[in-house]
Amino acid sequence: MVTVEIRDYEPQFRKAFRELNEWWIHQYFEMEEKDYQILHDPDTHILNRGGHILVALFKGVPAGVCALLPSDRDDFDFELSKMGVAPDCQGLGIGMALGRAVLKKARDSGAKRVFLQSNTILEPAINLYRKLGFREIPAVDSPYRRCNIQMEIAL
Repeated sequence: MVTVEIRDYEPQFRKAFRELNEWWIHQYFEMEEKDYQILHDPDTHILNRGGHILVALFKGVPAGVCALLPSDRDDFDFELSKMGVAPDCQGLGIGMALGRAVLKKARDSGAKRVFLQSNTILEPAINLYRKLGFREIPAVDSPYRRCNIQMEIAL
């Protein structure tokens, strides 16, 4: 595992947040309306609603990002969303560092339960979520056509 600095989102990281997520989405899927909303206006759709975005810096450069969205679902406090790691930094433990940091941020915010939506084609991500303690739950409606798995963690 490499040394990374995890920082709270600042406006200077807006481009990295968008580009790191657009990269993986375009690699495996296609952008959807919810992606455009969140990635092009994170202030309105995440931060101003009480959410958080964390940025992992590797050698001073944004190498990973992850958002914690206030949940619209009554049974969860937050949704872990928009986690992306730069292709040349994958496998270095940056995703694990981000995952741990975002779950700590959720705990520190008083959260009891966090969920996420993903796709099983993203095997490394699913394995990461399981290592962080997430478990699969029955799916409910999702704003993402690509979603075929939903997971939760009790904090």
